[in-house]
Amino acid sequence: MASRVRLEDRECPLSTTVQHVGEWWTLLILHDAFDGYTRFDQFQQSLGISTSMLTARLKTLVADGLLERRPYQENPVRHEYVLTERGRSLRPVIVTLAAWGNRHLAPEDRSMILVDAATGEETDPIVVDARTGKPLDDSDAYVFTAGPAASAAMRARYTELDRRRASGGTGRA
Repeated sequence: MASRVRLEDRECPLSTTVQHVGEWWTLLILHDAFDGYTRFDQFQQSLGISTSMLTARLKTLVADGLLERRPYQENPVRHEYVLTERGRSLRPVIVTLAAWGNRHLAPEDRSMILVDAATGEETDPIVVDARTGKPLDDSDAYVFTAGPAASAAMRARYTELDRRRASGGTGRA
């Protein structure tokens, strides 16, 4: 995938993350990998994706360290695609995206729901602060600010946003 990250966004973790996983097929392939699919033909059958597109997306996911390509058969050689630790760490993101989508559908229109495997009870995932347990959906209580590696431009951005927030402006990021 061609890079869509603007030069000034290269230090932004959101921009760099979207560069890795923000493509339609990539998210769907990862979703299938979380469901246990590992083989090319499984992904292709599940998604109805063209051979060339699937080949390109899998190559990118391997290059980005989200999947590992492993041989599972010798003659002829065939490979499977297994989630790496880095890839597995994206599961909460995928779960949260799916839950967000379901919140905006009528219950009868939801084609997939997340349930507790032991009880079968539907779950409602939320993103919380690990330290306090508070939900992070309040953009007044939780705001972005410049981190230790921020460039001068990034620091200026958040200094301006902090100034706007302090004066009652909308400085949400």
